[in-house]
Amino acid sequence: MITSLLIANRGEIACRVIRTARAMGIRTVAVYSDADANALHVRQADEAVHIGPSPARESYLVGDKIIAAAKATGAEAIHPGYGFLSENAAFAQAVMDVGLVWVGPMPASITAMGLKDAAKKLMRDAGVPTTPGYLGENQDPDRLKAEADAIGYPVLIKAVAGGGGKGMRRVDAGQDFADALLSCQREAASSFGDDRVLIEKYILSPRHLEVQVFGDKHGNIVHLFERDCSLQRRHQKVIEEAPAPGMDEATREAICGAAVRAAQAVDYVGAGTIEFIADASEGLRADRIWFMEMNTRLQVEHPVTEEITGQDLVEWQLRVASGEPLPKKQDELSINGWSVEARLYAEDPAKGFLPSVGRLDYLALPNSERIETGVEERDTISPFYDPMIAKVVSWGETRKDAIAGLANACGTIECEPVKTNAWFLKRLLESGEFADGNVTTGFIGEHIDSLCEAPQPSNALLQYAADDLAFRGEHMLDKWGSPLFELTRARFGFRLNAPAARQVRMSVDSQPADVEVGDHALWYDTRRTSVQDGRKTIYFEDGAAFVVEPDRTEGKGGAGASDGSILSPMPGRIVSVDVTEGQTVTKGQKLVVLEAMKMEQALIAPFDGKVVELKAVAGAQVAEGVTLVRVEKSE
Repeated sequence: MITSLLIANRGEIACRVIRTARAMGIRTVAVYSDADANALHVRQADEAVHIGPSPARESYLVGDKIIAAAKATGAEAIHPGYGFLSENAAFAQAVMDVGLVWVGPMPASITAMGLKDAAKKLMRDAGVPTTPGYLGENQDPDRLKAEADAIGYPVLIKAVAGGGGKGMRRVDAGQDFADALLSCQREAASSFGDDRVLIEKYILSPRHLEVQVFGDKHGNIVHLFERDCSLQRRHQKVIEEAPAPGMDEATREAICGAAVRAAQAVDYVGAGTIEFIADASEGLRADRIWFMEMNTRLQVEHPVTEEITGQDLVEWQLRVASGEPLPKKQDELSINGWSVEARLYAEDPAKGFLPSVGRLDYLALPNSERIETGVEERDTISPFYDPMIAKVVSWGETRKDAIAGLANACGTIECEPVKTNAWFLKRLLESGEFADGNVTTGFIGEHIDSLCEAPQPSNALLQYAADDLAFRGEHMLDKWGSPLFELTRARFGFRLNAPAARQVRMSVDSQPADVEVGDHALWYDTRRTSVQDGRKTIYFEDGAAFVVEPDRTEGKGGAGASDGSILSPMPGRIVSVDVTEGQTVTKGQKLVVLEAMKMEQALIAPFDGKVVELKAVAGAQVAEGVTLVRVEKSE
């Protein structure tokens, strides 16, 4: 058995591997960049090695530094986690060449499944059904367009070396193909160093299913059943569950059998996932499920499989890498109950899922469910990496029980000042379509407006906040000797059915509100913690945070009209500038594309007008809050 292990990753997956390794008596070594010097995975490991500057390409993606760290610390093995170098065959081979144990599949298997076009050809030969599409070597844009026309729209352009939702574009009409292809190739080149693409038929009622497979060095391969990952946004998984709703035993046997054949075709060793696309227009049927790709690593959503099978997949990885046979045979594995996982991100769904970076001054995660995280309160969400805060995982005897537990847990998440998607997750989990098990991969996009509408505080919270504010400081004075806030007759804002005539004038998330107060009847559910920060108090409700403070201004009219200045929402690189100074633009028109935290974000015109100032330059790095474009509103 391996006795010492270096984890070539960061965040929650590094912490997850450390937990199992420690339980098995294995010494752990962490690696870290400048940005992660005080990270949780560094604090938890037995030893830690600095490997470079904050950008991943200068630290976590530099294989030579990671191998050097393993040799310097006497580590016997390297676990790559997921992302970064986990599916890099050259790195896996380099690890093995210096005599270290690679906790993952053989390099040849990674290579075979790493390129989507070659993998699909291999799967066809192995008798695994694949989606219709073009896998050819000819990458001429005209040829690709002709193939898409022949397949019939909608089609999906996918990076050959892609993964994690990167380098994928849906195209609904021929006239949109050229722009989508260029964008896809640009993102693929940036993310994977390879701009080649393939074309697939886009399934109109798609569900994303995947099967967990495991192989050992003795030729044994098993599956650990399926997961459903259909709740996605821009091809990024948001909520996953196991098993898949609506899956009958005959269909399960067919899809899991196909997954095992796929793994056998590449002599697979270790943890892997075979991903399938299903046409769910008539429910799940074995003849309408097709192979998409294989992920030759542990998946982010592996906890739901662990929950329903009772197996520790990281332990399986370490035992297999040590040369042991699989811990269980196929007939010893079974499904017990249901599990659902939600990915908690530092982002604001109400603002186009804009990533939120900064220090987690206040963070309270639920203790009722399984939590996988790489941060604690007072840690920092960095702009250099994926903004995941945690994975929240629920188990129940039934699907209904698991969903209810997870929805309740998401509603109790408290985080400030960093914004999270907790309230968005709760809405998803409580949607009727998800409860019925009928969602497709397009569900979030089709309901984006209602799902992402900014949360509003309940009357109960407003009443509690007003009463609490009145109780704490009705006669308090500010530094100028004026009342900290006023109790006044109602003039505008929220009206509650309370009998008292007094009102507290306050602001909620910078919006004015006059709320009537009674005799300090603090009846609001106080399990929703409040945190006082000077004059401000933060109240939490249903996964959202509301900042309340005294408001001595009258008649503030909300956020006010934009002056047309388009600011960089966070540090990043300008990918493209799509307008020129003096150009007339329309509301919603793309002005600039910014790449930050591994995602491209289009900055758009707030109204019809003319570009009167243009400071954005393609390829330039920009800081947060920098003016990139200014649009003057049309008269």
